[in-house]
Amino acid sequence: MKNLFFLLLFAIPLFAEAQLQSLDTIKAPLNYDGIYSRMVASDALSSSFVIFIKKDVKKHKHATHTENVYILEGEGEMLLGDKTFKVKKGDIIFIPMNTVHSLKVTSSIPVKVLSVQSPYFDGKDRIFID
Repeated sequence: MKNLFFLLLFAIPLFAEAQLQSLDTIKAPLNYDGIYSRMVASDALSSSFVIFIKKDVKKHKHATHTENVYILEGEGEMLLGDKTFKVKKGDIIFIPMNTVHSLKVTSSIPVKVLSVQSPYFDGKDRIFID
């Protein structure tokens, strides 16, 4: 158990270096399929990603973390729990753990978001819903 703790301690930094980034300068590659995600910062307590969505994000939930999504560009329809909302640039969405959510892009441009997830997101707690 002690060895596992030290492995985890070094695998996920507890303290990250402070940084400043402009979200306007982060672009998706010209040719990407469906969703492009780029991690911009992380430590053991949180992970931040800029995500570009061309068409949709399939219905899913996260078993062990919460997510805050800030819409930077584009528009869509978001399922959050049992309600559907129109979302657009400037909107912020709080998604508690175990809350089913999805997104369908309705704009002519991809939806670009800043997603802040806590604790650290490694993808293992994402559960897709049929």
